[in-house]
Amino acid sequence: MQNIPLAERIRPRKLSEVIGQEHLIGEKGALKSAINNKLIPSMIFWGPPGVGKTTLSNLIATELDRPFYTLSAVNSGVKDVREVIQKASSLGLFGKNIPILFIDEIHRFSKAQQDSLLGAVEKGVITLIGATTENPSFEVISALLSRSQVYVLESLTKDNLQELLDRAIKQDEDLNKLKITLIETEALMQISGGDARKLLNILELVVGSVDKKEIEITNDLVIEKAQQNIIRYDKNGEQHYDIISAFIKSIRGSDPNAAIYWLARMIEGGEDVKFIARRLLILASEDIGNANPTALVIANNCFQAVNVIGFPEARITLSQAVIYLACSPKSNSSYMAINTAQEEVRQSGNLSVPLHLRNSPTKLMKELGYGADYLYSHNKPTETQEFLPEELKEKLFYNPSNNVKENSFREGLRNLLKEKYNY
Repeated sequence: MQNIPLAERIRPRKLSEVIGQEHLIGEKGALKSAINNKLIPSMIFWGPPGVGKTTLSNLIATELDRPFYTLSAVNSGVKDVREVIQKASSLGLFGKNIPILFIDEIHRFSKAQQDSLLGAVEKGVITLIGATTENPSFEVISALLSRSQVYVLESLTKDNLQELLDRAIKQDEDLNKLKITLIETEALMQISGGDARKLLNILELVVGSVDKKEIEITNDLVIEKAQQNIIRYDKNGEQHYDIISAFIKSIRGSDPNAAIYWLARMIEGGEDVKFIARRLLILASEDIGNANPTALVIANNCFQAVNVIGFPEARITLSQAVIYLACSPKSNSSYMAINTAQEEVRQSGNLSVPLHLRNSPTKLMKELGYGADYLYSHNKPTETQEFLPEELKEKLFYNPSNNVKENSFREGLRNLLKEKYNY
């Protein structure tokens, strides 16, 4: 076996050899069109590990015959960025020829590091290609994001992965010398988690550990040689959605034991800590809401904390928050209120704002009755007035749930609004 990893040996040398991402580089793909026109924007590749972000970046530079610089956010700082920008600037290239700077794991760059890229991107000194496994809306500063096109790379399908295995066995010089038969591939695919690089690494490890010219790849052989069990949790597949669903429903159902179990499943499966924390933020409003307003504060503090400390310590913070949310009283009244209101807006359209609620900054507006008869609520707290459009007069959107906090809301609304909304 060669010292160069299998994944590198069979890395595509041209766009037509790339497996998957048809929506981007197929004949009608948006990225393929930009490449054909030889004028690409700065861009962010967002997708799970091992789907071709680095490969695509290299191929774009090759296809366009542009200078190509690469940095990894894991071990590069502002100084490294400035040095690359200086090199690119010294070339004096413009338009369709400007150098490409590829930054792997750009989500790991701090704000200051990302800020250092802005000037070069704006002036056209470089075309930036950033790769990230995290949602760029959360991880890339808005100024940089607004100057870049985000391309979402999809997880490789089982057919894609099978094609990759077949290609490796047929085209690689080392593997081609052997007689390799794929009897079973489930273990290969599940252990790799849809990561093409990991898939090829495992294949090479298994083949290299068998001292035979004829090798039959089975699930048992893969598990034995890879020395690990198949983790029954695929961050990018059906298990991902099933387990997060069980997790949320357990908290909603006020079962802290089940919630902690599903949390442990996600942690052991390598789930993104930020994904879990974001789900807790959503749940705190959707399923607990005003039954316990502090739940949102706890969830937000949890999100901030896990972003600072990361795994493994973040598991303790998540556990604390999950138990608190599971044990909290539940209410979906806020969730139902906005759903009902949005549905009403879709049905009734843009109803007129009542005259007494309208802004009246000019004399003409005042003469037309804008703002007239409005009762300043702080001065007249006991007098009621209509705040909805005439067509929706007394329409009920918020219906308090039956819990201590919202029962106090209900009583207060009855006293304040009398029988207006039938509370």
